[in-house]
Amino acid sequence: KKHFWRTIFMKKILIVEGNLREENQSFSAAGIQTHTESLKDSLAYFTDKLETHVVNPSSDENINKNIDALESYDGLIWGGSSLNIYNNTPEIKRQIDFMKECQKKIKKILAICWGMQVAVTAAGGEVKKATKGSHRGIASNIEINENGLNHPLYKNKDQKFNTPAFNFDEVITMPENSTLLASNSINNVQGLNFSIGDCDIWGLQYHPEITYNKMINLIIFRKKRLLERGAFKDQNEIDSHIEHIERENKKLDKISRMRELENWLDYLNLE
Repeated sequence: KKHFWRTIFMKKILIVEGNLREENQSFSAAGIQTHTESLKDSLAYFTDKLETHVVNPSSDENINKNIDALESYDGLIWGGSSLNIYNNTPEIKRQIDFMKECQKKIKKILAICWGMQVAVTAAGGEVKKATKGSHRGIASNIEINENGLNHPLYKNKDQKFNTPAFNFDEVITMPENSTLLASNSINNVQGLNFSIGDCDIWGLQYHPEITYNKMINLIIFRKKRLLERGAFKDQNEIDSHIEHIERENKKLDKISRMRELENWLDYLNLE
């Protein structure tokens, strides 16, 4: 069933895939949805009134020739990635350049996790490796501040919540014209809003569009990588962390998890 959608008009949105093609191929080979597939499933829960186009700035040749003019999109959702923005590879530079174009030509952007880090960097902010730890499948005790409680991004959201998340980096300097909306003890910037020109960007450091089950699968899939980088000390710690996420999963209802996505779709619907 479609939960809501109070318009008869189709909206056209661009979805940006942040992972490299090779990473997505390894996801698919392991039976894990790509982030774009997860996002499309979550959007479909709320509405069938979207025309979506997908683009991958790191991997697509002649990116601007293969999509419609950016001005023709009602909105943009830019999703997660396993990249680190300060590595500044050619693939990452292509994403930052493409984001700058989008910020000039698309009025409404929802930037999720890596997407927020790219949006912030493109607008003159700064992202670094997080100093207080990482989120490995879950972020706990995110608290919405006074500005967040008055912002449409967090309409009907609990003021304090846990949520799927996977990140080792964080925004340390927000762009000009930014409003901080939510924080937790690991990342000060969990939710923010900023505008650049005519573009209004809602940014999240976590993943309302991804299930805890997928996060558990990602931990298992990335186990070797996570142990090598010291995110876990051994298999026992991985097992108990997964059990913790499974307990959280039993408490969380789907709509509460995806509230920010629902609210952005409502915002997209406003002329």
